[in-house]
Amino acid sequence: MARTDHPVSETQPLYWRVATELLDELRNGPPGGRLPSERRLAERFGVSRETVRQALEVLRRDGLVATDRRGSHTTLPGLPVETPAALTFPVGARAAEPGADRTSVTWETPPPAHAEALGLDPHRPTLVHRYESADADGRGRRTAVTSFSAVALSEVEELGRYRDRADGTAAAQLRRTYDWMRKAGLTLHHRDCITRLADTPSVHVTRRVHDQYARPLEITDLLVDAQQDALVYEFTLPAAG
Repeated sequence: MARTDHPVSETQPLYWRVATELLDELRNGPPGGRLPSERRLAERFGVSRETVRQALEVLRRDGLVATDRRGSHTTLPGLPVETPAALTFPVGARAAEPGADRTSVTWETPPPAHAEALGLDPHRPTLVHRYESADADGRGRRTAVTSFSAVALSEVEELGRYRDRADGTAAAQLRRTYDWMRKAGLTLHHRDCITRLADTPSVHVTRRVHDQYARPLEITDLLVDAQQDALVYEFTLPAAG
């Protein structure tokens, strides 16, 4: 396979840059072609074998590479690494409607439960996103508060940019947050806890998201007026190897 030049950002994780360059090679190679061993890939790119493993995991996650007893091979044509994730941010967000959603971001101390879940020291500020949506008649109201971890802000370039303009005055559409995380080479694992609130038609949902290394990325608390509304969850499964 002939190696091709592909511009990458120096701020991206090393394994993500290796995955990007390797993807260029796979696109120029034959469908189903076998990849060199991890040792040879490490030598070619001048990185450790662990970095190569992480790069291959990025490609496996999107169905571009499969691994069996004989090693790894390309499954192209397939979905590009940039393919958007099916999960919507924040949890419970509905299809965009003009004037229906109100959003903002602030740099502030998150709720205590969020700080604990994200491994933040008490009173340490972070990026906090707020979302509110309601039907034209005021029914089906949804409110969500999301706090991001230090890992998310350091590894996801698009999120990190919000720190200097998170004053709560400007609208902040972060619908592509999960896409940005995947673009940064993070495999998303999420856990949703759904609780019906006593004596009310409302439902409380807590979503926790962590990456392939069990590092917390974000936590969201969502409150839904379930009397006139329903929660819909959509999942994307990785392609079969």
